[in-house]
Amino acid sequence: MKKGEFADLNSKVEFSIRKTFHKKLFTPFAKALNTYQLLSPGDNVAVCISGGKDSFLMAKLFQEIMRHGKFEFGLKFICMDPGYKSENRQLIEENARNLNIPVEMFESDIFDVVDVVDKSPCYLCARMRRGYLYAKAKEMGCNKIALGHHYDDVIETILMGMLYGAQMQTMMPKLHSTNFEGMELIRPLYLIREEDIKRWRDANELRFLACACKFTEKTENINSDGQMNSARLEVKKLIAELKKTNPFVEGNIFRSAENVNLSTVIAYKKDGIKHSFLDDYFDL
Repeated sequence: MKKGEFADLNSKVEFSIRKTFHKKLFTPFAKALNTYQLLSPGDNVAVCISGGKDSFLMAKLFQEIMRHGKFEFGLKFICMDPGYKSENRQLIEENARNLNIPVEMFESDIFDVVDVVDKSPCYLCARMRRGYLYAKAKEMGCNKIALGHHYDDVIETILMGMLYGAQMQTMMPKLHSTNFEGMELIRPLYLIREEDIKRWRDANELRFLACACKFTEKTENINSDGQMNSARLEVKKLIAELKKTNPFVEGNIFRSAENVNLSTVIAYKKDGIKHSFLDDYFDL
């Protein structure tokens, strides 16, 4: 082959991760694994493929980190079909074949269940998806599930909680499951920017699945990018607007969740118990 030519699409994609996008994708992926201790020797990780750009990139990054062979761990690639149209499932399976990801598909009836819900169908869908993924992963002998949430998801969640939920919280890099003993959820794309994921996708001329649920299909509340207008999209627009005058706004939002000064917080909750600054105010 001549320089710049590749045997197949997967070779091109893997080359781009090692070379062109190494600094923007692989480096922050490895940094998140180390910083938040997401991966340990002997782990068996279920990499959850949703069909979108984020989860497919995560799968390729896991394959790449495994090649480095620093320690032994296992990978399983799973994808739940919650009731996709045949063409959407076909796109997922085609991408998995082209990218050499041995994904195991399994079915659920989530779309049928949430289709009759009037309020917060997306919230219910996400909760149900996670339960099915945990159950399948545990059945396959995994102790962790990996989801493809990225840096922008994190900072948007922080602002959404404040502006729409009247609370200060963030999307954690890892969590213990409360319903599946011994299982953890990890988010290895935690430090990767969405714009870099899009650049990787476009540079390799890849086409991935966007949200394809029945609710999205029947609503007219869709923007030109195929995204449903929502609180998250409004926050995304707000951050973009703020960035015009403050180029550090995204990093500042992210770090605000690391630099919480409890001495200046009126109240906070821990393990379901509310604590007030008045609890020890008069002890001085």
